[in-house]
Amino acid sequence: MNTNTTFSTSDSTGLNKQYFDRQLLEGAKTRFVFTKYGQKRTVPLNNGKRVEFRRWNLFDIDDKMCALEEGRTPDGQSLSQSSVEAGLTQYGAYVEISDLLEDTAYDKVLSDSAELLGEQIGTVMEWVTRDAISSGNNVQRVGGKSSRSEIAATDTLTVNEVRKAVRTLKKAKARPFTMDGRRPHYVCICSPDAVYDLQNDSLWQDVSKYSNAESIYTGEIGRLFGVVFVESTEAKVIHQAVHTKVASHTANSADITLAEISDAAAAYMGREGARINIGDNEYTVKSVDKANNMITLTAAVTTAIAADTVVYSKEAGALASDKTAADVHMTLIFGKDAYGVIDLENGAMESIVKPRGSAGADDPLNQRSTVGAKVTGFAAVILNDLWIVRIEHGVSA
Repeated sequence: MNTNTTFSTSDSTGLNKQYFDRQLLEGAKTRFVFTKYGQKRTVPLNNGKRVEFRRWNLFDIDDKMCALEEGRTPDGQSLSQSSVEAGLTQYGAYVEISDLLEDTAYDKVLSDSAELLGEQIGTVMEWVTRDAISSGNNVQRVGGKSSRSEIAATDTLTVNEVRKAVRTLKKAKARPFTMDGRRPHYVCICSPDAVYDLQNDSLWQDVSKYSNAESIYTGEIGRLFGVVFVESTEAKVIHQAVHTKVASHTANSADITLAEISDAAAAYMGREGARINIGDNEYTVKSVDKANNMITLTAAVTTAIAADTVVYSKEAGALASDKTAADVHMTLIFGKDAYGVIDLENGAMESIVKPRGSAGADDPLNQRSTVGAKVTGFAAVILNDLWIVRIEHGVSA
């Protein structure tokens, strides 16, 4: 990704544009894994904020349709296309730095801030891409489990599961990557925990065994059955959001006070139509009052719910006896052009420095400067659902 920088010549820090660009981009690049392998598309300036990807559909084939009759011209075939649209979204963040901190700190506060913001924005772009391509319907659950809620910690990623995914991609005619003169291969992005389990298999081949023979991707750790594995700490993991207990409840009331409501629980229960279990019964949450550890259900519960009854959600893996759920990891194996990433012309990322005093009357004593980073427009979208296999599995560690 390219960067642009907004930087005032009146800045007194002595930092130049190129330096800030490098700090921001190097920070962001440390996070880029998912964004690297998508089909790149740039939207020209002043051409709207939506982009359309199009592809020709393959012709239907059977063993008789291409047979010719002597002297008779067959009917022609019709071309058809499939299209996918995506809209650009902006992302950004900044930090405010006082003059006293800037003038007395041992560290280079402005440049360090730019690097930290780069990592933050890079992670956001990774999450946007990861979440987009993890939303497909081509799902393979370890051990043939029929639902995510059946996956236990012992259902780990195995060599056989990788082979199944490769078979699925080949049958779907997914295009392999062939960049840099390498042998055709698919790419797998997985969590460090998934890699830990795979490396227990004797068939695993790590990078050290073939790095001298072929060029390798940044972050590449191994290969198996025509799949190159790249590790990412941002690989998607489904954690159980809600696990707490009832503090108090009165009969015929929809209000329930909980022992605690974590940020994750508040976010989960704050969604429209969120479902939770209290003991053996399932309910729909109407609203959440995190400050008072209280939730309101869509309907009153006639019988008082006993204190210490477990309250939990079921969006993750298999439940233990105490109703805690196993984490479910998502490993993605995909071919070339399976998904696309879009940004604006002149680069998606922009670093912005506002020196002390640049705010005019809003900073009359020149006490504040800011360092910001903005993604001017970015999106990610699945282009061919059949060319991405999402393996859902547990991990042993």
